[in-house]
Amino acid sequence: MTTSQTTSTQPEKPTTPPAERLVLGAMMFGTAVDEATSFSVLDRFVEAGGRWIDTADCYAFWASESGYGGQSEELLGRWFAARPGVRDRILLATKFGAEPRDAADWPASRTGLSPEAIREQITGSLRRLGTDHVDLVWGHMEDRSVPVEETADACAALVSDGVAARIGLSNHPAWRVDRARRHAVAQGAEPFSVLQHAYTYLQPRPGARGGNHRFGWLSDELADLAAVEGLDVWAYTPLLSGAYDNPDKQIPEVFDHPGNTRRLAALDDVAAQVGASRGQVVLAWLVARGIRPMLGGSKVHQLDAAIAGVGLELPPELLERLDGVDVAPPAT
Repeated sequence: MTTSQTTSTQPEKPTTPPAERLVLGAMMFGTAVDEATSFSVLDRFVEAGGRWIDTADCYAFWASESGYGGQSEELLGRWFAARPGVRDRILLATKFGAEPRDAADWPASRTGLSPEAIREQITGSLRRLGTDHVDLVWGHMEDRSVPVEETADACAALVSDGVAARIGLSNHPAWRVDRARRHAVAQGAEPFSVLQHAYTYLQPRPGARGGNHRFGWLSDELADLAAVEGLDVWAYTPLLSGAYDNPDKQIPEVFDHPGNTRRLAALDDVAAQVGASRGQVVLAWLVARGIRPMLGGSKVHQLDAAIAGVGLELPPELLERLDGVDVAPPAT
């Protein structure tokens, strides 16, 4: 008698494409990056399984002939129109609050985060993007002229109205994030749940400004708030605009100190062991820390290198090597 046996196997868990861990920043699309190149990068991102695309209503006013923004959103709107169905495949984020009202007097003159300005700005963004909603909307930079509770209420209303799925804050101090969240929770409204700040493996000198805004750098306090409250964190300029790997670009002076000399040595050591570039190891390190890196690349090969970086799994001993380097000088 012949007995047949059936071997049962557990279904494989679906794997997440590495590109899903990355945010494609569209800041210079439509200005410094021409339309054909922008479309090529966007197409490649979607083809690789990327989801999140980030823009802002003020991008890129400093590079435009008019001195005002909107070019990035407009380009994305044209891309959506030229690629039927692609809007449903991606997650779209935009920001408001930093667009100049008077291009000759920025940042003193900007749209800000009052309830009226928020409604005006999101209406313009949706029109330029050619969509009726976004998946995430950000308060771009803090506005001390408006109580943060009013900003919180206005942003929560975007969620309840179906205009935005989530709300976040960029370049805000931890205390204002916490105050806004406590207010929203007390009202039973949607709280801010995502933070966006500058961050990378190298650390600025103590007391120095690491980002382009007063509270632009992801401080330990902000990181701790995010960890305790379960907030998502996005990091912009994680590759220092290519300075990790491009010999023609200088690492910014704010990162020039002995602690980072030791960090660069550790980075070189790990990169050599895994056969990757410095920048790819930085991206892998951020992902391992639960931080979503943002890429502002303007070329397809830069995007491909970044996707390989976020897909790199660093073993625990190499993460310990990177994390074990103290930025502060050793005690004497």
